[in-house]
Amino acid sequence: MYTISDFNDWLWSQSLLETSGVITGILCVYLAARNNIWNWPIAIISVLIYIFIFFEAKLYADTGLQVYFLLMNFYGWYFWSRKDELKKVPVSSISLKEIVLSVAGIVVFTAVLGFFLYKGTDASFPFIDSFCTACSLVAQVFLARKVLENWLIWIFVDIIYVGVYISKDLHLTAGMYALYIIIAAIGYHDWRKEYQKNRVLVSGQD
Repeated sequence: MYTISDFNDWLWSQSLLETSGVITGILCVYLAARNNIWNWPIAIISVLIYIFIFFEAKLYADTGLQVYFLLMNFYGWYFWSRKDELKKVPVSSISLKEIVLSVAGIVVFTAVLGFFLYKGTDASFPFIDSFCTACSLVAQVFLARKVLENWLIWIFVDIIYVGVYISKDLHLTAGMYALYIIIAAIGYHDWRKEYQKNRVLVSGQD
């Protein structure tokens, strides 16, 4: 049976780097769900930390994903800044064309990167890692473009990531991704309300 002392010992055994990544990671996702532009600079700090964490864990697809996130965070910061606080960039919904292109891209990316990592590296879970990376690439684009359904993709992929990180003994990170699932669900609910509100306003102007 675990005691408070056992929990304290476990908590203090966690690395400072991972702890910092978890704190900034949770904060940036929470702010994104709240439609707050300050999620982007905090996300930049978080992904810089996780570049080192995932490389050390031999999750190479995730390492590359963090580099992509770094670039997309700068883009998202710019895109969300195009209008002032009183006129935020509106939430949009995914189109059929975007769904088709996304699914096709995920399948191809997973197969190509997964095969490369399986044959050419000592990567852990090469195909699962590649699939989650592909889904995350798509979700991040939709987040930056304020597409409502980005949160549904994050919920799906974060469930998988929880299992991956537990298996790699990244327990704090696994806990963070479990929390991400809840935050993403809240984000979807809040963004959906804003999207429906915007549709009513647009309809009323027609």
